[in-house]
Amino acid sequence: MVKEQNLSIEEVITKASRYLNEQHLQFITEAYEFARDSHAHQFRKSGEPYIIHPIQVAGILVDLDMDPNTIAAGFLHDVVEDTDVTLTDIAHKFNPEVAMLVDGVTKLGKIKFKSHEEQQAENHRKMFLAMAQDIRVILIKLADRVHNMRTLKHLPPEKQKRIAQETLDIFAPLAHRLGISMIKWELEDTALRYINPQQYYRIVHLMKQKRGEREAYLEDLVEDIQENLGELNIKADISGRPKHIFSIYHKMTSQHKQFNEIYDLLAIRVVVESIKDCYAVLGIIHTRFKPMPGRFKDYIAMPKANMYQSLHTTVIGPGGEPLEVQIRTEEMHQIAEFGVAAHWAYKEGNSANVSTSLDRKMSWFREIMEFQDEESNAQEFMSSLKTDLFADMVYVFSPKGDVIELPKGSVPLDFAYRVHTEVGNRTVGAKINGKIVTLDYKLKTGDIVDILTSKTATAPSRDWLKLVKSSQAKNKIRQYFKRLVKEETVDKGRVALEQELLAHDFDPKEFLTTDALAVIIDRFNFRDDDDLYAAIGYNSVTALQVMNRLTEKVRRERALKQQADNLIVEGKTRAGAVAPIESHENNAKNDLGIQVAGGMGNLLLRLAHCCNPVPGDEIVGFITKGHGISIHRTDCPNVAQLEGEEDRLIDVSWIGAETRFSLNMRSPSRFMPLIVMDYSTMSFKP
Repeated sequence: MVKEQNLSIEEVITKASRYLNEQHLQFITEAYEFARDSHAHQFRKSGEPYIIHPIQVAGILVDLDMDPNTIAAGFLHDVVEDTDVTLTDIAHKFNPEVAMLVDGVTKLGKIKFKSHEEQQAENHRKMFLAMAQDIRVILIKLADRVHNMRTLKHLPPEKQKRIAQETLDIFAPLAHRLGISMIKWELEDTALRYINPQQYYRIVHLMKQKRGEREAYLEDLVEDIQENLGELNIKADISGRPKHIFSIYHKMTSQHKQFNEIYDLLAIRVVVESIKDCYAVLGIIHTRFKPMPGRFKDYIAMPKANMYQSLHTTVIGPGGEPLEVQIRTEEMHQIAEFGVAAHWAYKEGNSANVSTSLDRKMSWFREIMEFQDEESNAQEFMSSLKTDLFADMVYVFSPKGDVIELPKGSVPLDFAYRVHTEVGNRTVGAKINGKIVTLDYKLKTGDIVDILTSKTATAPSRDWLKLVKSSQAKNKIRQYFKRLVKEETVDKGRVALEQELLAHDFDPKEFLTTDALAVIIDRFNFRDDDDLYAAIGYNSVTALQVMNRLTEKVRRERALKQQADNLIVEGKTRAGAVAPIESHENNAKNDLGIQVAGGMGNLLLRLAHCCNPVPGDEIVGFITKGHGISIHRTDCPNVAQLEGEEDRLIDVSWIGAETRFSLNMRSPSRFMPLIVMDYSTMSFKP
């Protein structure tokens, strides 16, 4: 599918007119014009105007028969990342759906990361999470990657290899899992060209040497098979199936073979009208040629997870050459080539049904994504996702005949957790093909797995984390123990808070009400009561801090009342407005001239020795435990350190001052010391 010639916008619109109406064509044209204007004066590394790239991406999406919103997003997929256009602009100009698709493929460019690897992992996580919401996000991203790979020659060699390796690691396997072989093969072949150019061009050369010979052989073979099918009135489209370069390279390296030892270079594909005809053709092929043992696969009866269906068989063809044959219907062929995109192929007036059908077929992906949220960082997220999405797979059966797909190396516990979390948690053993096996048994394709459970076994073992292969099973086991630990921590935090309330003579039932806790939950930004208690149990916040918040109003009222009832004011005013009083400690007498907010009298007041406030200073009172109210300057270091006890501060002022000074913890200030202050009947010069 590699294409060197760029499509023009007129060619893209013409292709789209095959299945879109005039209104939709106008819509995608407006998207093109918006992208063209946004990318004006921008150029790619090749020197071409930047708009060439969005046109090619949209063209690939048109080849997949995608809907108007997806094609529009193809034109616009880079405008948010590379221009001043925002998602809000796109939603307003087009619609929120287009904005959502563009957001899904937009990189996290404005966040600083420790390394390029971390940034790429975060970008991939964002993409996969968006893909879980709407599969069209990844179709746009795959189209974007296809064109980027076609123009990779314009980048420096080290960047070529890095992008090519990322393509082989992430995007080609993803295209395979989505069944889009037309994109998968191009990505793999192009990536190999940059990762191992020597082997790539060697295989190309060897294939060219025997191309004429192979084509003549296949031509005779197709004519022979067509004649046999005609005798049974079976209509079929028979063609040679091209062997892709990466496929040959992979087989040579994984099986340690030379090029001349690859026997399935010769292959044909037979496309018929019905499933009945598929099996009829298989019978003819096996009658006409001798089948090779163990080389028959029925993907019609047992489709792959990517929805691929076909009959595969390898026979000994004319001249003793192995010949691979694929037999499928036209619909199966479309799915084999376009995968999930075949289900999204736009049909006017039927898009809702297509979406519902595709969502159901892609439920396996959402199940995998559901258990990725527990990973602590993006690298771990991608590592576990690769295990489930890109690893070689095994296909096993439940006792009822349901096919379950699992990563190669999975054990019965992986199967159990794929069925249901509780089945996994209660597992005590397993039967494979009717025989008892240990829980570390490695499952093989075709195994019938029967999980043995017990009602008394309600908890997994931590050792199971070393046995299971799938990230889904691992995360379910981790979630169990995390939930268990949280429950214990919640209980611990609840007890700690109750004890703190009792220690300060408060009734927990009075203060741990739904309304009171709701205020604290909102203030500390927790989700619910359990989160609050768990935070106390983990010591993220202290029971004393929460107790202070819960009781601050009552404690203030209680402290003021106690002071009003039990304490006497030490000192007297210079104007004689207040009668002389006895000192509370050491019979020391102070002429303070201070009044407390609210006009409360008979309170024990004393100047703090740590800052020695004098008339003219901004002051604040602190309600002590048993020693009355101590007066501090507002810029006193001890006041600044009263974290968690701000509710014990009280407004006070010098008697006769024209202005009451209020506490300002962030910008405390003092009057200049050499200022004459007139306080009522007295004059004071510090």
